[in-house]
Amino acid sequence: MARKTAWRNPSKVVVLGFAGAILAGALLLMLPVSTTGDGNAPFLKSVFTATSAICVTGLAIVDTATYWTPFGQGVILALIQIGGIGIMTGASLLLLVVSKRLGLKSRILASQEGGTINLGDVRNVLLAVLGFTVVFEVVGSVALTLRFWADDGKGFTTALWEGVFHSVSAFNNAGLALFSNSMMDYRTDTVMTLILSVLVTFGGLGFPVWLELRRRWHRPSRWSLHTKLTMVVSGAALVSGWVFMTALEWGNERTLGSMSVGHKLVAGFFASAVSRTAGFNSIDYGQVNDETLMVTNVYMFLGGGSGSTAGGIKFTTFAVLILMAMAEMRGHSDVTAFGRRVGQAVQRQAVTVVVAATVLVIAGAVALMAVSPASFDDVLFESVSAVATVGLSPEATTSAGAAGQVILSVLMYLGRIGPLTLAVALILRQRPRRYHFPEERPIVG
Repeated sequence: MARKTAWRNPSKVVVLGFAGAILAGALLLMLPVSTTGDGNAPFLKSVFTATSAICVTGLAIVDTATYWTPFGQGVILALIQIGGIGIMTGASLLLLVVSKRLGLKSRILASQEGGTINLGDVRNVLLAVLGFTVVFEVVGSVALTLRFWADDGKGFTTALWEGVFHSVSAFNNAGLALFSNSMMDYRTDTVMTLILSVLVTFGGLGFPVWLELRRRWHRPSRWSLHTKLTMVVSGAALVSGWVFMTALEWGNERTLGSMSVGHKLVAGFFASAVSRTAGFNSIDYGQVNDETLMVTNVYMFLGGGSGSTAGGIKFTTFAVLILMAMAEMRGHSDVTAFGRRVGQAVQRQAVTVVVAATVLVIAGAVALMAVSPASFDDVLFESVSAVATVGLSPEATTSAGAAGQVILSVLMYLGRIGPLTLAVALILRQRPRRYHFPEERPIVG
């Protein structure tokens, strides 16, 4: 009976699972062996760091490179890995519960017959997620290790540790780094930029997309609407972000202005790749133009693919909103894309997710303004970064104080589990109504 209840409301498993992982991680980080100084880390610092790692956000109130010992950094790495796998597995299993299938393989489709979820389904989804994660992270670790070892002249052990840490952090879109200034020293490094950008982008596409690409990569015409929308929006966001970031900061001497043309293009590309979800500081966001802050807010709010380690409202949610607006402007009754019609239920869910995320960002910004001396631009940026689990910061995080850190921790937690559990809850609550009220059209606009 307990198992049936859990599957009937699977969102509770995700909510409680992430909360428990945060608490366990915080307790480990509070151990004296986790910090470089005397004594142990305060409870709030430990909770904030554990929340940022589990929610793969990347916001930090202490220097990861110097405050935490190798043991503490190992705990953070483990939390990032658990959080990333937990997000992808949780999203996939929740979709399996609500739709009775994911189209993984024929053996997973057995759930369609009886309408129940068995242990074989869970095992297959988990193994598939683990397989994808291991492949990408191992390849990334090897590439980064060789980069640190050969080009930076670091010892093999140090290069290996840094390679593994940053590969896991990048693929899981966490954005935590073992360097005090994050990735600012490597923003013009083409090799490092390419490796990290690929890991971040691939991790942000989502497990459902990669599962379909593995089977039908050579037949784009047969991709599902979800995969097509994710790929189109991801590519458009990467290119447009590259253009905007580079153009807006081109003459800013505090960021890109003093670089050569080639280095500006490389740094702008990296800033675009990480701004939507990863949070590696490739440029100093405390020195960027106000226009760049606003544009970055938009890309952070957009996020990445559904069922991925990325945050934000997700690519497909944004795509559905755009398609709805285009259909309305054209006077079409149906919302369509790539020869497929988007159901009204999906449209309502997309609007609900965006409204909920917007309300959370505004509420977070107002709360932070009440306790932080930072400017409105910085506070809004911080709120979006936390809710969208990005991790970029104009240094408002460290000045927020204890109350602000609590607020940011709550925003990271809600931003991580909120869109997923809300979407699933909306699907599970769908009930056919056998009657309709008389229609009336209020004035809009």
